[in-house]
Amino acid sequence: MNQTNYQLFDFLEFDPKLDGNEILWKACSPTAISAKDGKVFVTVPFQKQLPQNDIAIDETAKRKELQLVISAYGDQIIRSQIAVSGEVSDDSEMLQIHPDLKPNPLNFEKLSDKWLIKDETGTTKVEFDFSEIAIDHWSDLLPEPDETLRLTFYPGGQKPVKISARDQFFPARNDAMALAYVERKGQPDSMTFSLEAKSDECFVGTGERFKKMDLSGQTFQLKNQDGQGVNNRRTYKNIPFYLSSEGYGLFVHTSAYTKFSLADHSTRSAQVLVEYPQLDFFLIGGEDPEKILKGYKQLTGFPTKLPLWSYGVWMSRMTYFSADEVETICKRLRDEKFPCDVIHLDTGWFETDWLCEWKFNKERFPDPARFMKGLKENGYRVSLWQMPYVAKEAEQHDEAKANNYIGPINESREQGGSNFSALDYAGTIDFTKPEAVEWYKDLLRNLLEMGAVCIKTDFGEEIHMDATYQNMDPKLLNNLYGLLYQKAAYEVTQEVAGDGIVWARAGWAGCQRYPLHWGGDAACSWEGMAGSLKGGLHLGLSGFGFWSHDVPGFHGVPNFMNSVIPNDLYVRWTQFGVFSSHIRYHGTSKREPYEYPEIANLVRDWWNLRYTLLPYILKAADQATETGFPVLRAMILHHPEDKMCWHIDNQYYFGDAFLVAPIMNSENIRDIYLPDGEWVDFFTGQTFDGGKWIRNYESDMQNMPVFVKTDTQIPIYPEVIQCTDEMDLTKTTEIIIDRDFSGIWNYIEK
Repeated sequence: MNQTNYQLFDFLEFDPKLDGNEILWKACSPTAISAKDGKVFVTVPFQKQLPQNDIAIDETAKRKELQLVISAYGDQIIRSQIAVSGEVSDDSEMLQIHPDLKPNPLNFEKLSDKWLIKDETGTTKVEFDFSEIAIDHWSDLLPEPDETLRLTFYPGGQKPVKISARDQFFPARNDAMALAYVERKGQPDSMTFSLEAKSDECFVGTGERFKKMDLSGQTFQLKNQDGQGVNNRRTYKNIPFYLSSEGYGLFVHTSAYTKFSLADHSTRSAQVLVEYPQLDFFLIGGEDPEKILKGYKQLTGFPTKLPLWSYGVWMSRMTYFSADEVETICKRLRDEKFPCDVIHLDTGWFETDWLCEWKFNKERFPDPARFMKGLKENGYRVSLWQMPYVAKEAEQHDEAKANNYIGPINESREQGGSNFSALDYAGTIDFTKPEAVEWYKDLLRNLLEMGAVCIKTDFGEEIHMDATYQNMDPKLLNNLYGLLYQKAAYEVTQEVAGDGIVWARAGWAGCQRYPLHWGGDAACSWEGMAGSLKGGLHLGLSGFGFWSHDVPGFHGVPNFMNSVIPNDLYVRWTQFGVFSSHIRYHGTSKREPYEYPEIANLVRDWWNLRYTLLPYILKAADQATETGFPVLRAMILHHPEDKMCWHIDNQYYFGDAFLVAPIMNSENIRDIYLPDGEWVDFFTGQTFDGGKWIRNYESDMQNMPVFVKTDTQIPIYPEVIQCTDEMDLTKTTEIIIDRDFSGIWNYIEK
């Protein structure tokens, strides 16, 4: 057991031997301030500390002075930048600052005991405190505390967000650093800062976190990895952003590996460690969580609108192997009246299963263009799987290697194939190299011109770390890679097919601009379903508007490829999918509903309900492209003042109206929390008073606990259809959910 429970070793990652290879430099009180071009520049001296766990100044070392640059955007966002080496760039692929978010020029005022940084309206945005701390001196047992940085931000102009300046037991025992950097082997290596945390403060977001809603008391590394499921600490999508119940959001603008400790190493502090000798962070204020999320999207980009057909049912498995097999499945779905819009071809459409060469097998798919045209005429679009790695056996390998389209690695490591967990390929496509981006786009362009409409940009969470990339260090590229990868696929798809869309797994700040994303390889189990929902809720609280998951889970348990999926799990996950922004069936065994004859008719009813709700879903989708709201929403986005909602991770809002409580067990029963108001069960018409828990709520397999507030209007499509090509949205009508409402099934043809 290597954990020490000391911040220096466990969070800052010092070697407990303290051999001098790691040195801590702590920020002191600022010494100068100036303003230029709307930004304020503050000189902050840093003092070297002795290499020991009891923090003590190295009196022999001269202080180093760094420039803290403070700027503002709009009236709710403050930016802070500081670098030990190099210069912090104002721009990156992560940022896409909205035209409405204008720079807010700052200036400063020096008072006797504080420096105030104000905007043009005179509103204080930042305060440096130099006042004397009240002392009643009676003992010399311990020395006076060392000088530190006492700094308060006011991103919204009123509510303070304080740097954690005095998180310590006695002067030598620090549990958090206000602002500091670490040298390793004589070179600046990483930077850290801390914000004060209140005793009852909650934290959410940080990406696709498969954890409870409130993340306080936890420490985790923001390092993209193949999650290999949704019930562990690994995750495909890490986002360096959290949202606090204290009314602010923190976005750390970096692609470096980053660590958050949210009231964990110290319950008094929310701590950040960036494995890079620069810091650039934004504090975002707002009246409520939705406004804070909107501010984050104004910095990193809003999701774009998706085509109508994408909201229909997607059918897939791992994998379909021939045109004949796909056409047979599509025909049967139509013959048995299962509405469907997309057929996805996973790993088996290549010459060799899993050997990604961006070309159809000539024997099993003899005429891909004709094949996809025929499906389109029957209302099906085609989505294609691929990956960003080139195998040694791939047709494109020699060309990619000769032109450095893949990051060169040691040839002794070149392999082919896949084992689901290792980068056993010859190289990673170098999306930092413009020529490689165009080469990759050409590979996709050929497929899109044949008739494909969406590319599944699978993998991308990890790259070959021993490779050389043209314009970025691998340590900075690994987390950012998914953004560059998805951007390339999205752009060429939009160019050729007309609709900007991908089906993506990896994620980092900014990836929400290139929808849509799904939750990875969940187990076909109730735990897999619950973990998927947790991840989706946190991702929605990290700026992503659209999110889906594999129905009814990706892999079998315990037999990865061959375990039989229980009927009740298939139905309950279907219901969860219907009330998600997008619904796709996918996994390691049969997924088509007619393969489950005992429940097929029930599944058809739910698919028809999905298409009935499309006008409502489109309205929620539009909100996701313009506001802070995702389609699938944590309850705090509608009830931030309700402390209970900061802890609920198995219920959610679907758009504005639907409060959804999925059944995630075989007992058909669960507890449900209804916020204040009068609520109507969407399936039974039963009414309930809110502001309380409903214990042991029973819901048979036909229904699902979904509630709508009394007198809510829901737009629906009144006709049964087989795909979205048959829709005429001018036929949209509305139903009123009032006390006379007797349940949605009365509005849907059986």
